[in-house]
Amino acid sequence: MPLTRSHIRTTAEAYLARHPHERQSLAGLLSLLGGADNPAGRATLPGHVTCSAAVIDREQRVLHIGHKITGLLLNPGGHVDGDRSLLAAALREVCQETGLRPSDLCLTPQILGAPIDIDVHDIDANPSKGEGAHQRFDFRFAFYLVPAQRPQLMLQDEQVTCARWLEFADVGSPTLRAKLLDARDQGLDGRPEPVNASALIHDGHGRYLLHLRDQREGIWAPGTFALLGGGRALDDVSLEATLRRELTEEVPGLEMKGLTPYALEEATSVDGLAVPVQVFEGRWNGDPDTADLQEGVLLRWFTPDTLERLHLSPGLGDLVRRHAAENPPASIPSATARLLRNEAPKGTELHIVGVHLYLEDTHGRILLGLRHPDSAYAGNTWHFLAGHCEREEAVSCLIREAREEAGLIIEPDAVELVHLVHLVDSPSARPRIGLIFRARTWSGTPTVLEPDRCVEWRFWNPEDLPSDIVPCARQAIEGVLAGRLYSQRGWAGR
Repeated sequence: MPLTRSHIRTTAEAYLARHPHERQSLAGLLSLLGGADNPAGRATLPGHVTCSAAVIDREQRVLHIGHKITGLLLNPGGHVDGDRSLLAAALREVCQETGLRPSDLCLTPQILGAPIDIDVHDIDANPSKGEGAHQRFDFRFAFYLVPAQRPQLMLQDEQVTCARWLEFADVGSPTLRAKLLDARDQGLDGRPEPVNASALIHDGHGRYLLHLRDQREGIWAPGTFALLGGGRALDDVSLEATLRRELTEEVPGLEMKGLTPYALEEATSVDGLAVPVQVFEGRWNGDPDTADLQEGVLLRWFTPDTLERLHLSPGLGDLVRRHAAENPPASIPSATARLLRNEAPKGTELHIVGVHLYLEDTHGRILLGLRHPDSAYAGNTWHFLAGHCEREEAVSCLIREAREEAGLIIEPDAVELVHLVHLVDSPSARPRIGLIFRARTWSGTPTVLEPDRCVEWRFWNPEDLPSDIVPCARQAIEGVLAGRLYSQRGWAGR
């Protein structure tokens, strides 16, 4: 996909949010982005966007090349030419002009994929090319050199005369020099370190949680099974924070009680950059079928012996097998082991178990929550405070969900089971068992703590329930008020 105006504008505005004092000096760029012409077209005058690269080695020196036309020492760079992003343009230019490979470079943890500097410089007219005098708005990206020893460069003869590695203080561009010196104080030292984090999640019984990625252009390893995780953001305080943020974005509600650094791996970005990855290991015992997957196609448990049948992201099979060899499954009874392998005895249909809170105030009104319009289930509809059981007993699940979703504190001995709904939504859907628990006492005021799931809590008179209520919730309320312990829904004719 070619570079878009919105991508350039978004990149520029994010840069100006970090460097607001430069807005006036970049007024020409902002005017260009507000116009009708292609901002990255070399024919766009009186100015257009270009990209360059600041390649930093482990001695904290920056690669410069001798420019044949101007005679100046400059950062490798040039015009955008069908590139998918500004960073991709800078990467292509540095590789073309110096002979470096994309895999020789990686992002810096301090700057990541954002430009370290945007420079404005004047270009003299070039009658031989039919170009008048103009300005270039140069987006400069920082890369670390991955090899410990500088590789031999293969310079582009028609444009480049030489290559020099300059200390930060000797960089010719005043704006880039200042940014590099400031970043050095924040740890920019030329030594590659992880900028991505992944979760190697297992259940302790030999199963590993893998994520099938979308088959889409522009994402890393499309259509493969991979680990959950992603790239560091500038405001992440640590790689563990990166991973927890990514898990929340990809599978809201998947909470890992413990994450431990396990291995350092290296992947390759969609642009060919080396990507150091910190892999964390953690245990989870939930059902991925009930997970609220927001990114990718599906989430499943797999054992190491099934990996050869899957299309895996590079290196994942070896990583899982190594972990499995170092962490043999816990000793469990053979009957349980068979259940884990086969999920259930032959002929058994696995059910999803959900807990629902039946909470009455002193006026006999019942607490319901309005689900977020974008919720994967029952969007913009009123429902009980509810959740799915993980590997935990039902009352503990109810207490946890009440605390996490609404800030309510409920004691176990204040809970009683008042109804059970056995339902199935469609012929292909997995059956569900809904356990409705009444809390006789509680503390706290219902508060929206997960606004991406619930936008409002409200107590309703049972004789005046909202019309847009989840049908099984209405059925359960009617059953509780009538003193019935059991009802069913969706089974007729199945």
